[in-house]
Amino acid sequence: MKKIFAAILVALACVCASAQQYTIPRETMARMFPAGVVSPQINADGSVTFRCQAPNATQVMLSCQMLDRNAPMEKDEAGVWSITVKPKSPDIYPYCFVIDGTQIADPNNPDIFPNEGFKNSLVDVRGSVPSMQDIQDVPHGKVSYRYYTSKRLGFDRPMCVYTPPGYNPAEATKYPVLYLIHGMTDTYETWFKVGKMNNILDNLIAQGQAEPMIVVMPYANPYPEMILRGLAQAYDAMNTEIVVREIVDEVMPYIEANYNVQADADHRAVAGFSLGGRQTLATGLGNPDKFHYVCAFAPAIFSNEWVTNFDNGTYSDPDSINSNLKLLWVSCGIDDGLVTASRGLDTALNDKKIRHQAYFCQGAHTWMNCRDWLELTAKMLFK
Repeated sequence: MKKIFAAILVALACVCASAQQYTIPRETMARMFPAGVVSPQINADGSVTFRCQAPNATQVMLSCQMLDRNAPMEKDEAGVWSITVKPKSPDIYPYCFVIDGTQIADPNNPDIFPNEGFKNSLVDVRGSVPSMQDIQDVPHGKVSYRYYTSKRLGFDRPMCVYTPPGYNPAEATKYPVLYLIHGMTDTYETWFKVGKMNNILDNLIAQGQAEPMIVVMPYANPYPEMILRGLAQAYDAMNTEIVVREIVDEVMPYIEANYNVQADADHRAVAGFSLGGRQTLATGLGNPDKFHYVCAFAPAIFSNEWVTNFDNGTYSDPDSINSNLKLLWVSCGIDDGLVTASRGLDTALNDKKIRHQAYFCQGAHTWMNCRDWLELTAKMLFK
């Protein structure tokens, strides 16, 4: 025992000596981790101060959706650039810094916008009264990361799944399902990290305004992995077929085999934003026997695609679509570049006397609008 104890002491001494030998000098630590850079800082008057440590930069700009255009930041003697701005209303705003022409997320903010392309951070400016997208003192659901093997594509794929408060896989209660699709270059995380769908559903369910439901957030862009594996040459964003088949043939069977769900069209909904709105129309209108709730948020449709695409008998047999669909929703901001096509779709549906709801509101192509649209439509699902 004494020999063992002595050996332990020798080992500890070696570790301590090694640690002492490789201690990082205080001056080096200060350069690596500059103190005092707090960003974003939300002030008592509702304004926000953004700061960025960039002592060698010649120009730093703030790009933020609460601004009409990029705004120059000012540099202090410590090399910290800053700016204070006030949004017109409380909300969650994406932003980034543009340092000498290069866009970066805020290195002092862990709240990141999940996206394949741009790198933004998020700032949550809250009002005096909690909104539906805020965490409130109500029972909370759960967002899980799940993975399934796509037989069609030949590799594993990720998704996120929200289960409502009280969901217990051991119990017999079965739930309706909303398949919720992200926008172009977004990911399967964006609807809950930016869209705050879990907070919205938690609060609506607690208030009795929405039915308890399971929400499935698939990754609607398989192309990066396909290109890596030599299965595709380029990203064909406008081709909806691959996403439709992935949702119907792969994601739905996985969910229905692993969750307590009501597996019929009356208890299935599909909704999506931007490119996800385009994929929603293709998925829902292309499979009216599988989805009786179809909600397109600022769908990425162009020219006269409302006539040439997404038909599948919709226009030629309006009585059938009216008898099957319980909700067909189209929404868009009036400052959105996609609003003309959304209005065209609304007109085409009206001309054919196809029952639907169209909602055109203020604002542009933003997740601020998306959160509102999800709140409005969630109240109408599965009623």
